[in-house]
Order: sequence, then C-alpha cells, then structure tokens
Amino acid sequence: MSLHLESVCPIPEQTRQVARAAFPNGSLCLRIADELGGIFRDEQFAKLFPRRGQPAEAPARLALVLLFQFAEDLSDRRAANAVRARIDWKYALGLELTDPGFDSTVLSEFRTRLVQGSAEQILFETLLEQCRERKLLTGRHRQRTDSTHVLGVIRALNRLECVGETMRHALNVLSVAAPAWLLEHSRAEWMDRYGSRVEDYRLPKSAAERQAHAQQIGVDGYALLDGMDAEAAPSWLRQLPAIETLRRIWVQQYYRSDSAVRWRSDAEGLPPAAQFISSPYDPEARYAKKRSTSWVGYKVHLTETCAAGQPHLITHVETTSAPIADGDVTEPIHAALKQKDLLPSVHLVDAGYVAAPSLVAVQRDYGVDLVGPTRADYQWQAKEAQGFEASCFDLNWEKQEATCPEGRTSVSWTPAKDGSHRDVIKIKFASADCGACLSQSRCTHSARPRRMLTIRPQEQQLALQMARRRETSQQFAEDYAARAGIEGTISQGVRAFGLRRARYVGQAKAHLQHVLTAAAINLVRLAAWFAEELPSKTRTSRFVALLQSSSG
Repeated sequence: MSLHLESVCPIPEQTRQVARAAFPNGSLCLRIADELGGIFRDEQFAKLFPRRGQPAEAPARLALVLLFQFAEDLSDRRAANAVRARIDWKYALGLELTDPGFDSTVLSEFRTRLVQGSAEQILFETLLEQCRERKLLTGRHRQRTDSTHVLGVIRALNRLECVGETMRHALNVLSVAAPAWLLEHSRAEWMDRYGSRVEDYRLPKSAAERQAHAQQIGVDGYALLDGMDAEAAPSWLRQLPAIETLRRIWVQQYYRSDSAVRWRSDAEGLPPAAQFISSPYDPEARYAKKRSTSWVGYKVHLTETCAAGQPHLITHVETTSAPIADGDVTEPIHAALKQKDLLPSVHLVDAGYVAAPSLVAVQRDYGVDLVGPTRADYQWQAKEAQGFEASCFDLNWEKQEATCPEGRTSVSWTPAKDGSHRDVIKIKFASADCGACLSQSRCTHSARPRRMLTIRPQEQQLALQMARRRETSQQFAEDYAARAGIEGTISQGVRAFGLRRARYVGQAKAHLQHVLTAAAINLVRLAAWFAEELPSKTRTSRFVALLQSSSG
C-alpha cells in the first residue's frame, strides 16, 4: 500500500448539517473536531508507506480513528462499523455521509506499521503539541506518576503446562511451515501427547509421574531440535520464531548431559523472573508479584499534570516488563519529559520511585524536586524506635569516620557494593569499644558486640536524610495529597479504557496500546474541558455528610 498525500478537507456541508441536528448539544467527536481540527497530517506518516502500490487509507484519518476507538474501548470491527455508520465520527473525520468506510483489517495493518516504524509516539505527542499551542499544557508545573500491572493476552501456565504448550505450539507452526519435513521427524505418540491443549487437570497427579512426564517432553523437544540441527534440514526452519522460543525455553527448563535430559530444579538453577519465559505465545510477558497480586504480563507507568486551572493531561507513558521495579524507570521518565520540554518543577510519586540515587540524579540532571515517601529503615533499631538507628550517628565525611551516640569513633570506613550493585559505605566500630559500652543493647544484638553501619555516598545520604525529615512535616502531607489523583487516572484507564488487559502480543504492541489509551484519556478530558465540564470533587457518602452536618 502506498501513501497518496491528501490535504486537510473541510467537513462536508451535508455531514455538518446532519451532525448538528443530531447532536444539538455536541459530543466528544464534534467538540474535538471543532476545537482541534483534524489533529494529524498525512505527511507525519509518510515514512511508514512505500512510494509505489495501491493507495492506502489516509493515515491521518486512521490515527484519529484509533483514538476514537480507544476512547470508546471498541474492537477493530466495531470501530470500522462506527466509521461507516456513525454521524459524529464522519463529522470528525471529514467524511461524506455516503462514505462506505474501510475493512476492519486496515486498522491492524496500520498499527503494525506504527510499531515497525517506531512511530507510535506520533499519535500521543501530536495531541500534546496541539494542547501546548492552546496553552492547555505547559512545563514546570507539578506532575504525578504511578504504575499498574497489565495482564498479558495469554493464559497463565505452570512450568509443566508451559513446556507442553511450547512443544505443541512448535508442532502446529511446523505443520503449516514444513509439513513434509515434520511428517518425517515426528513420532506417533506425539499426537496423543500434544494433540490437545495442555492443561493441568489432564496431567499426571503424583510428583514422580509429573517429573517423568516433564522429562519425556524434554526428550521430545530435543529430538525435534536435533532434527533441525542436522545438515540435511533446511536452515530456515531454525529461524522460525516458534522454534527459537522452543530452544530458549528448553535451555531454561532443562539441562542436558551426555547420558540424559533432566528437568531443572532450584538446585540446578532457574533463571530470574525478568528472563524467565512464562508462555510460548508471548515470550516477552513475564511473571511478577507485588504484595498479594501476581500476574504474567507487563507494567505501565502513567505521568500526568496536576496544575490548577488546566486540564489534567497524561504527558508520558512507559511500558516495562512486569518484574521491573518502579525505581528503575524514575530517571528514564524524566529523560523523556526533558526531551518533550515538559519537565515538572515538582514530581509527586510513591515510595517505589524514591531511592537515594534517584533523589540526587533527578535534582542534579533535571532540576526536578522528587517528592514522595522514602523507604523505611527496616533495621530493628529504627523499627523499635528505642535503639540507635543510623541517623543517630554523626558522620564526618572529610575524615571518613562516624561517631556513635556514646562518643566512640569508627575504626573503618570502606566503599562497597550492596546486593543491587549500588555504591554504599560500610562503617565498623571496634569490638572493644562496643563490648564495654553501657548502651550496647540499644545498638546491637550481635553475639560479638560490634556495631556496623551501611550508608550511601555523601550526596545520596544527605538527600535521603533531608527527604526523611521533610516527609514528617505538615507541608509535605498537604503537598503530597495531590498525588492521589493519579490513582483516579489509573482507575479511569482500567474501568473505562481496558488498560489492565493487553490487547496484543509483545511489549512493543502493548506499549502502543498504552500510548493510544493515554491519548484517548487526554481526548476525553479535552472534550470535557471544551464543554466546561470540570471534574467534580470526590464524592462524600451520605453517612459522612450526615455526621459532618450534625457536627457543624
């Protein structure tokens, strides 16, 4: 399909008259068209289309259709029908009432072009640019960020189900790609073993039988892989994505010696969650657990403005693998906001995004005040509030020594790395000083009385101490209360826009979904803003209102 550039056409008069008669009070599509126009231009998508071929549907219209589709949480088929049948959509798209629209597969093809061309941000950032031009969005105001889990468009599998489904998936792909080769190399018992979907209730029940079944699947998989590695096998078979997934999962789930194929256990070592493939149907979806919630899929981080007198608009979307911690995306979020010239002056986040390195880096590199509760000190001295916690020690950074509350001075000050490979300083006191100290029970419970401290490098430690002092103030509580609004945005995304369930396979397409969802949320909020439908205050229950009125 080739792109034939079209100029922005006015709304046909007949479409305008009918839409105005049908929607005398306006609608989302009408308000967006009247206030923002067509939003997109065909030239923005020129690099995604070849110069020759049949004419493609105008990408500027398709981009707007995608925003309307996600604003109403429609499937491709229903969105294509809306273009064909709905007057308000025809008005916003500038189409004649008799326009027949297009087939629903056009939307899927257009999304594929966006992902392959890394052009998904065009849809989101063009809308933000329109808001900037109308002074509805400016940088250096407060913003807030939070994340939520996203379920992959797959079935959650245990390890035995995963290897069985991986083998079944590979056989089904080969049945289409190389049926003759597969008939030569398959075994008769494979039809019973992999003919139907692998589900746990059909698998053996005892531990010994499950172990034997797992090893048999491993033998079958290696037999298939060995056949492909033979010189007589076509080389392109090894390049099929399903076969590459089979090979990767077998490395993770089995280890192979000269004598046998063995099912991996914790003793032999399993890969961490960030690398562990949980399903052959989406090799990028990962398992994660946060408190009582566990899922296989991804995680999305939304950042939005929260300035008074302006619509609250999402300014950045970050999609990560599920096990990635919130703190690992703190700096990437600010780097992206800087590139858009949308850095806030104050950034409200929860404790997951606040770490000593981030406090320093965000302030130093971006001039942003990162506001949020710091992680608590989990040492028993701090938890019991009766011992000498780290903040009770005086640190002399020039002399590289610490002084305890009883006046003893440390004997060593050693740079080191913690379990996450971050820079720390380990401080030790003399056993003789700690053993003779009257406050020993408030300082250490060690059988060998010797206090040891682990602190951050100077800049990070001071920033952490300052943040912890600030979060005890009333001003912090008042400022931080505004962060709760981002939870409302995530709730809106989940309940009205299907944010928590992936529509597509793979992280790149999941990110496209999140970008489109964020743009659709912005579109809905802008339409409400243009109609002067301002957000209402949080509802008060009748019981609370009754008590408040009686106490007043």
